[in-house]
Amino acid sequence: MPRKSGKTDKSIYHMIREDELNLSRDRASELLEAITADRLEKIETGKLAIRPEEVVLMADKYKHPELCYEYCSNDCPIGQRVSHDVTIKDLSKITIEMLASLNDIEAQKNRLIEIVADGTIDSTEIRDFKSIQDNLEKISVAADSLKLWTEKMIADGTIVESSSESTRSKY
Repeated sequence: MPRKSGKTDKSIYHMIREDELNLSRDRASELLEAITADRLEKIETGKLAIRPEEVVLMADKYKHPELCYEYCSNDCPIGQRVSHDVTIKDLSKITIEMLASLNDIEAQKNRLIEIVADGTIDSTEIRDFKSIQDNLEKISVAADSLKLWTEKMIADGTIVESSSESTRSKY
């Protein structure tokens, strides 16, 4: 059993490797193949910036697709501007959030048509337009959460991808 770190401010890469997978750095390095134990230590302690291809490799080998989302929303300068935090949630919670947002946007659909019909958004329309934009963002977050949930279930083997129509899942 690998010796556990006493650090309390571990990076997500460190937490997943050590706390969830119970892997030593040497064993993780063997699993990752392209990342040495020394580089892994420097990534986990923040001494070196992780490269996108290393995040993808860890996400795949550790079976933790959320690492990609974490990297994009927190470490990638472009992702910090354009993405949102996505976390793994229960499927029923994701579904309820998505349906609530879809219901809200359905109710706002006619107002959106009114706002954009003349090709301009005037000062009397901006508040409603912003509300519609906020609801669209909620739908986007819910869709990304559903995508992450699915990726995680496939990585865990809970959902088995199959070419047949009898794909089975237990969540």
